[in-house]
Amino acid sequence: MPSSSVVIVSKCTIYPDHNSPVKSLKLSVSDLPMLSCQYIQKGVLLPLPPISSADLIALLKLSLSKTLSHFPPLAGRLQTDAHGHVHIICNDSGVDFFHAKAPHLSTAALLPPPDRDIPPAYRKFFQFDDTLSYAGHDKPLAAVQVTELNDAVFVGCTVNHAVVDGTSFWNFFNTYAEMARGAKKISKSPDFCRETVFNSRAVLALPAGGPSVTFSGDEPVREKIFHFSREAIMKLKFRANNPTGKLEPEFSDPEILGKQSNDTWAVNCKSNGNLTSAFSKKNPAAEISSFQSLCAHLWRSVTRARNLNAKKTTTFRMAVNCRHRLEPRLQPLYFGNAIQSIPTTAAVGELLSKDLGWAGDQLHRNVVAHDDGTVRSCVKEWESNPRLFPLGNFDGAMITMGSSPRFPMYDNDFGWGRPLAVRSGRANKFDGKISAFPGAEGNGSVDLEVVLAPETMAGLENDREFMQYVS
Repeated sequence: MPSSSVVIVSKCTIYPDHNSPVKSLKLSVSDLPMLSCQYIQKGVLLPLPPISSADLIALLKLSLSKTLSHFPPLAGRLQTDAHGHVHIICNDSGVDFFHAKAPHLSTAALLPPPDRDIPPAYRKFFQFDDTLSYAGHDKPLAAVQVTELNDAVFVGCTVNHAVVDGTSFWNFFNTYAEMARGAKKISKSPDFCRETVFNSRAVLALPAGGPSVTFSGDEPVREKIFHFSREAIMKLKFRANNPTGKLEPEFSDPEILGKQSNDTWAVNCKSNGNLTSAFSKKNPAAEISSFQSLCAHLWRSVTRARNLNAKKTTTFRMAVNCRHRLEPRLQPLYFGNAIQSIPTTAAVGELLSKDLGWAGDQLHRNVVAHDDGTVRSCVKEWESNPRLFPLGNFDGAMITMGSSPRFPMYDNDFGWGRPLAVRSGRANKFDGKISAFPGAEGNGSVDLEVVLAPETMAGLENDREFMQYVS
């Protein structure tokens, strides 16, 4: 048996422990474009539980059944009606549950030193590889794989991306952990209201048999985690907002642990902490945020490593949560996709000749401008030309930022300790795809999961300006 082999021990279907009170949910303007995206694959590496294997699997099956009763759409299937509208039929068909074992894999192998790439073994901890969300017409909308390792357990969750965005995905995953801890009542109930600006009569025309993936998954790539401490991020933020500053300030813990009201992420769980700046401006809306500063640093560094023509246009694309941008606001736990993509472009030569603050300001201006009016304008524009989301790197100069350090990933304590790490599967990955996770130690640290062509990754690793902020 190869040392990295993962063996599926059993597979079954888990049904909600109560019949669904929701009959169906129509896919929205924000859901439909994701039909050509692959299922989301995210999971947590957990300490070894103090119970037997049989008791562990029984607990996680029962907890999943209870959780599905609070998230009935995930136990349903997609259905397209005679008018071309796609619905989630909440018919309690259930989700797949896999029990796997990899006794030769240990945390030492799965959490290598920071100079190593992400071990490929993580790709074996998820189901529905290469499965587009349109397949939810026939396949389950979610699957859980529990993989027992030598000294740990990995819980991998795979969910249809036309049904959930990151906010809804992590609310489901957090609730699953909450149920496993023995909660009698969930703390964050999803909101299934569909009376929103995203509800539309527009029909997305799809080819017979469904759409094709919009990116090639065949090109060679490397995957690596780059860790940024809270102090490093604050230094980047200072640089971005003070381009003429000669010295970077010293930050005390109280200064670092506070929170700027305008920051791109407002860490919403105790374990992840918060960030602030010791150099607050009188007009906080004019300040480049911590996350925008980090994104600008990455954008410039990856572009430099790609050795592109100075006249070529480079694009940094980031998804924004629209729940709080609308007036009136959507419920924070609105279930479904409530995201829009913001592309920021620049000529390669200009991006690299200008300083970090210039790049950060380009990102900042686009994020700030994405208000209620812009969200509604984007909805109307899509309705006039319904189309799938163009996920990929089509010209060799694109970067796509996904996920968010805002998500409470490390709240996924199933009853025997918080996660040791958060990792993803192979879904939706291509040269230039980045995912942002909170750092394991919390307190505003960030892990960037970076996927790049091998030669670009090598250039990034040898970029002193980039690496001086990585720990």
